[in-house]
Amino acid sequence: MWASVERTKKSLRSSTARLLRVRRSLLFGHESLGEVIEIGSGVTQVEVGDIAVPTVRRPCSDPACIACRADRQDFCYTGKFTERGINQRHGYMAELVVEQERYLNPVPRALRDVAVLVEPLTIAEKGIAQLNQIQQRLPWQERGSRAVVLGGGPVGLLGAMKLVLEGCDTTVYSRTPAASDLEKLVTSFGAKFAHAETTSIADLARQVGNIDVVYEAVGASSLAFEVLPYLGTNGVFIFTGVPGRKGPTSVDTDTLMRDAVLKNQLIFGTVNASIESFADAIADIGSFLEKWPAALRSLITRRWPLDQAAEPLAGKSGCIKNVIAIGS
Repeated sequence: MWASVERTKKSLRSSTARLLRVRRSLLFGHESLGEVIEIGSGVTQVEVGDIAVPTVRRPCSDPACIACRADRQDFCYTGKFTERGINQRHGYMAELVVEQERYLNPVPRALRDVAVLVEPLTIAEKGIAQLNQIQQRLPWQERGSRAVVLGGGPVGLLGAMKLVLEGCDTTVYSRTPAASDLEKLVTSFGAKFAHAETTSIADLARQVGNIDVVYEAVGASSLAFEVLPYLGTNGVFIFTGVPGRKGPTSVDTDTLMRDAVLKNQLIFGTVNASIESFADAIADIGSFLEKWPAALRSLITRRWPLDQAAEPLAGKSGCIKNVIAIGS
């Protein structure tokens, strides 16, 4: 989409009144790429004509929240943060939006056709940055870690690309829809693929060996906790998905607790991302495009005009990543 960084409230109302008419509605769109068409007098970091990716989360107003006061609202203590397109703030699926420059991340023009993938990549950037910090606990330099990615959607595939870029022996474990080229896509950027339909989790673990990292990107708690007992010695399990509220799942808590203690395992969740993660994602998207241009571009399966946005939003397209293009 093409976005305005700075525009008067009066102009914004007249331009987008039809999109904001219902006060109780929330405009979608937290993954965005926009073009700067107008700036205010105080703007110094972006110029008209720049393209940029905005961050999602905005800090809470509690002066005691040290995370938000440090511009790390991804670690907000109060839970009173807001998020563009998700929580109490309109998103970017509009012809014109206003945004503060502090929340914008300029993108090189060479990345214009793929930069909408920056925001989902920030999930992996933050998670893997924390992984690297955690594994400094080991008294040797960890190299060639064996990683398993759960899920073949955009978050999982971008996470797999990041892990391969980091030098990990990476396996993506996912279902494969009929006529899917998912295995071909995964192997094209140097990862391995295991079909969930034909490979049991026990077989997956035997194929991989000691699993050093599990990067969960499927949002299915039952699958995640089936895989968790196969996490290896000194391994780290990263949760990124938010499952819906379903019925209870049976979990062998004794095994999980015993393994966590005796195998020095660590489990953590990660949500949203900071400006630093966005900068890392922009740099890595550039690396992906240089190393695996066809694979990266194939993550964007289809681009839709705004007047047809209802179809992909309804989940009827069956694609990896749909992009709604607003403007020319």
